Amino acid sequence: MIAIAQPVWQERPLLIVQPKTGRAPTKESILALPRDKIAKWWMPDDVVFVDSLPHTATGKLLKTELRSKFGGQIAVKG
Repeated sequence: MIAIAQPVWQERPLLIVQPKTGRAPTKESILALPRDKIAKWWMPDDVVFVDSLPHTATGKLLKTELRSKFGGQIAVKG
């Protein structure tokens, strides 16, 4: 999850998902999972599906690369 620009709230969460092989989740099914477990304002406004996620040599997510790739998106909900 990364933050992207949003006109009213300045930034909102964007969830980036790499589906498991053979699975085809929908945006709605992904967003339904945490709906009852986290606060409404923590819910991501959008879900982006990718083929692979960038990792560092130690296995951590490269959020800087994700921000440079998806940071230009504008969250319109929220």
